[in-house]
Amino acid sequence: MNVGRIVASLLVCGLGWAGSLVAAADSELLNDVKRNPQLAQAMCSRFQDLNAKGTSAYSKKVTRDIANEQKLSRQDAEVLVTYVVGMHCPDVR
Repeated sequence: MNVGRIVASLLVCGLGWAGSLVAAADSELLNDVKRNPQLAQAMCSRFQDLNAKGTSAYSKKVTRDIANEQKLSRQDAEVLVTYVVGMHCPDVR
């Protein structure tokens, strides 16, 4: 496989995910958090506790747990975690 094809494939995948993030940004998913800052604060506290135990807020298990709790797809849960961390708790990893 040539390097150009690999780079092109990665670029297309990245653009697809970015498009999903933009679409979700206009959805009810993020509007719920915007209207309910207590939810974002609770999520931040949870993520900070997880970080203290050595677990990333972006881990597959955390994403799966958020998806199940919020009744979201895993992709939407990833978007939600990214949004909450970026807007409300940038110290979280």
